[in-house]
Amino acid sequence: MTADHIRELARRSGFELAGVAAAVPAEDRARYRKWVAAGLAGKMGYLTDWRAALRDDPRNLLPSARSVICAGKLYQTPWPHTTRFHDVDRAWISRYAWGEDYHDIVRRGLERLDGLLRETAGAPYESRICVDTAPLLERSYARLAGLGWIGRNTCLINQQQGSWFFLGELLVSIEIAPDAPPPDRCGTCMRCVEACPTAALVPGEGLDATRCISYFTIELRGAIPEEQRAGIGAHVFGCDICQDVCPWNGRAPATPDPAFAPRRFAPRLEELAAIPQAEFRAMFRGTPLIRARYSGFLRNVAVAMGNARHEKFRAPLEKLAESEDTVVAGHARWALHRLPGI
Repeated sequence: MTADHIRELARRSGFELAGVAAAVPAEDRARYRKWVAAGLAGKMGYLTDWRAALRDDPRNLLPSARSVICAGKLYQTPWPHTTRFHDVDRAWISRYAWGEDYHDIVRRGLERLDGLLRETAGAPYESRICVDTAPLLERSYARLAGLGWIGRNTCLINQQQGSWFFLGELLVSIEIAPDAPPPDRCGTCMRCVEACPTAALVPGEGLDATRCISYFTIELRGAIPEEQRAGIGAHVFGCDICQDVCPWNGRAPATPDPAFAPRRFAPRLEELAAIPQAEFRAMFRGTPLIRARYSGFLRNVAVAMGNARHEKFRAPLEKLAESEDTVVAGHARWALHRLPGI
């Protein structure tokens, strides 16, 4: 069993990238502990609670694990990036959330890979599939498996294909000769750091989630800090800016997989502000957007309308300001005070 054989099976399973790392503790665990201790994870308890210790060793997830098979699924599409889209009437949704929930897609691919591997392994083995909900330092193991380096924007970057990848792992009790990590090729480039509207990328420390647009619009429950709201712009779910400006994504290929095509590309803010809860669930069922929850989504829409500063948004904001949800109402009142004439 070789890493090249694994790559061929991964390709047949729908993955563009694959490699193998040893199922042993990664040196990056010290960096992760330091990041958590510094409070840079914000209120994301699943990163800092008892599950944080599980990330120290893949064998905490599968005691018999000998190898970590890492796979990358391309989700880049030919639709515009934020650097080429400037319609202030519309909301921006992070590219990864445009289509079907990637957790399901990546898991299905890993199940196919596991099945193909069992057909050729020659002997029974134990395995465990991990998507990003598992307590595993997946970017660290993807780097060790040769898929790319961890860039200054904290994304895994592949030299040939860029960073638009979902990662998944298959822990196996088979010992496979591991791949080698590639060199870091960010060099002195600071484009992602300089482009971040909320200064969330801190040189030497990585991502400060407590300043990140994706954190505010997806993970954070309750009020977004007032001093950060203007920097969120038109983003209502996630942010792609640090990937959009990355030079290594300049020639990133596009996936032919229709599962990642946008169901609704950049929907109008007025339309989103008027969505009833049942319609919200129906519109975004099976996509990552459900994670923001209805209240959080309307909160984000209110902030985006306030940042657009268009008089046309006065009426929908006044309606949101009457919401029984105090968080939505409070953000709508903030947005109203940013409109002309106030």
